[in-house]
Amino acid sequence: MGSIRVRTTAAAVAVVGVALVLAAVTMVALQKRSLREQVEASADLRAGSLTEQLRSSAPTDLAPFGDPEGDEEFVQILDASGSVVQASPNVAGRPVVVRLDPEETRIIGPRSPPDQEPLDEPFLVVAASSSGPDGRLTVIVGRSFEIVADATRTLTRVLVIAIPLLLLVVGLVTWRVVARALSPVDAIRAEVDAISSRELHRRLPAPGGNDEIFRLAATMNRMLARLEAGRLRERRFVSDASHELRSPVATIRQHAEVALSHPDQTSTEDLAEIVLDEDARLQRLVEDLLLLTRIDEGTL
Repeated sequence: MGSIRVRTTAAAVAVVGVALVLAAVTMVALQKRSLREQVEASADLRAGSLTEQLRSSAPTDLAPFGDPEGDEEFVQILDASGSVVQASPNVAGRPVVVRLDPEETRIIGPRSPPDQEPLDEPFLVVAASSSGPDGRLTVIVGRSFEIVADATRTLTRVLVIAIPLLLLVVGLVTWRVVARALSPVDAIRAEVDAISSRELHRRLPAPGGNDEIFRLAATMNRMLARLEAGRLRERRFVSDASHELRSPVATIRQHAEVALSHPDQTSTEDLAEIVLDEDARLQRLVEDLLLLTRIDEGTL
């Protein structure tokens, strides 16, 4: 599973990565939509201006449409039969680029041959209708869509480079922050590991503040205090038990030595009676010790 630092860093990078990818996709989509709306608005404005002029003028009477060398826009004016009656210089003499109904909008791709300007790049095309001296006319206006594609590609390349760099920064910062936050825990672990059964009087240094690490250190210190108190009770228990057991054992040994040294002064019945009395005393002591042990363990 790895350390907490690794898991936390991986989780932070994953969460931020998903958020950044979603934000990047949204950003690209919103930028593309905004630029498309700008291009479409520009084409609609141009088409609206031409339809107003065609209400009172014939198509052939209109002023030239823009720069003959320009490739950002093209204009075609169609009559009721769908034939081109007027066009901008960059599409002059060409058939209808695309047939649209009035108020229709469409994005067209590059036309063949691909090196034939201005149709060697995508265009956003709008259509508008007008009624004038020559009858019903359809105005086709195309605006270059290449600026939208270029801006989208540029933003995508920037995001492809920026997102991994941001994730690297997030990972490094998270790694350092988690390491700094867990350093007191490592210190507590090392201190506890160094405390042996003979050093239960030692205590952990409590970090400042009143956070989880401070409460962990306080809990560990209380545990050490309980262990130390239990160790002291155990030592007193062993000392008291040794003292209590020493008396009947010494009595039995003393009478046995007297019986061996002076067999004529001690009868077997007297020695047996003394041994039985002291044995009963030993049994009561052992039973009391077992009772105390069970009470201390909480099993009684």
